Amino acid sequence: MGTRVNDQNFEAEVLNSSKPVLVDFWAEWCPPCKAMDPILDDLTTELAAKVKIVKLDVDANPSTVVKYNVRAMPTLIVFKDGEPVDFKVGAGQSRVQLIKWLDQFAA
Repeated sequence: MGTRVNDQNFEAEVLNSSKPVLVDFWAEWCPPCKAMDPILDDLTTELAAKVKIVKLDVDANPSTVVKYNVRAMPTLIVFKDGEPVDFKVGAGQSRVQLIKWLDQFAA
């Protein structure tokens, strides 16, 4: 499973990262979130040199969820240079689609 982030370490782990960061906003009670886990786990290793992938539990970290207006799970937000640059909502992305999506930010 990817690195866990929370309200306290979000700035250090995500906003101050030297490479793009994909944040998986997920919840324990969310079946589509669990369906994405194996894909994101694979990509965490495969894309480690280019992109950092982390998970944020929406129930335990309300201030980050509110700050980035996350309303559905899973929500995937890419941060680059401390700013959100793109997002996807839902579990409809395949492994290949996610790699293509993330590659554009890793250049």
